[in-house]
Amino acid sequence: MEIRRYEDSDLELIKKWSTDEKTHLMWCAGRTDYPITKESFDALLDDISKRCGDVPYVALDDSGVPIGFYCYSYNGDTHEGMLKFVIVDPARRGCGLGRRMIGAAVEKAFSSPEVQAVHLMVFTENPRARKCYEGVGFKERHTTPDAFKCKFGSWGRCNMVIEREQIGRGVSGHEQ
Repeated sequence: MEIRRYEDSDLELIKKWSTDEKTHLMWCAGRTDYPITKESFDALLDDISKRCGDVPYVALDDSGVPIGFYCYSYNGDTHEGMLKFVIVDPARRGCGLGRRMIGAAVEKAFSSPEVQAVHLMVFTENPRARKCYEGVGFKERHTTPDAFKCKFGSWGRCNMVIEREQIGRGVSGHEQ
């Protein structure tokens, strides 16, 4: 598994990974158009870069094929990194690649000594993603019921965290 910076040409694949409106909302909470447009995606990346310092990344499988995407930022006040907009190619889900990608992202974050924890948000209606994050070592910190309302219902939002001390015990799903 290799992690590299997002390139504009990656958008064509990411657009295909957002397969339906519900999946799209679970991924980005409506922060980009559905279907994804270059303009709305570029605007999202620009906004989160300016506001939070987010950097977009793409995960490549062992053959160099893109299999996933996420954004990462670091908050110096809390000494926490944050993973956002995590998505995996739906054709590649269920075989451990998402877990490996998140494990690699966490290890990359903890390669910076000031990062003490990494957190993310996941909708409670997305149990497969939550199970993936738990498999890496993330634990629920808190859940906000009814945090996001859409035509598919009212979804809770779960904040999950993994702390640096867990790295010494190894991050599940990623080769050390």
